[in-house]
Amino acid sequence: MRQSAAQWNAHQPGQRIGYVRVSTVSQTLEQQQAALEAAGVSKTFSDTMSGSRDDRPGLGELMAYVREGDTVVVWKLDRLGRNALHILETVKALTGRGVTLVSVSDGIDSSTPAGRMMIGVLGSLAEYERALTVERTALKRAASRANGTKFGRPKKVEDAEHIATAKRMKAEGHTAKDIAKYLGVSRATLYRYLVDDAA
Repeated sequence: MRQSAAQWNAHQPGQRIGYVRVSTVSQTLEQQQAALEAAGVSKTFSDTMSGSRDDRPGLGELMAYVREGDTVVVWKLDRLGRNALHILETVKALTGRGVTLVSVSDGIDSSTPAGRMMIGVLGSLAEYERALTVERTALKRAASRANGTKFGRPKKVEDAEHIATAKRMKAEGHTAKDIAKYLGVSRATLYRYLVDDAA
């Protein structure tokens, strides 16, 4: 989102800009805003949606608004994303542009050595989470293969014998799901070949 000339000129260097997000019914924006005001925030962007969603317009507006030398202040670091990976991506995007990040509840300030260390720890956790996700995915695929699940492109019905079998089973009242399973093809492939044969 590009800033207008008026927005750019009105933006004083070194602003403390807040971001708040509500992810549960028990939380209120007012609770977070009060903490940010106490931290000297002069302008705040907000979102009021689930943290499981990525379409956060308030955060998008914040990212378009901030400039080098600004400080983004959040109530807690988890306001910036739904998991460690999303949080780290946002933190990197901010700090990479010369923006300081402060989390008032977590005691994190990226302008200090301790704050940078905490962000480094977050990065390590994000890498660990990424590795666990890859490992879990691999284990699920292995377990599915052991149970007979097939991966990759669906097998095509390539010969007249398969098509004839499919037509016979259909005439006998078998469901498309059962026919496709018997032939080892997807239902979409089965339908396509039956339609092509009928044509």
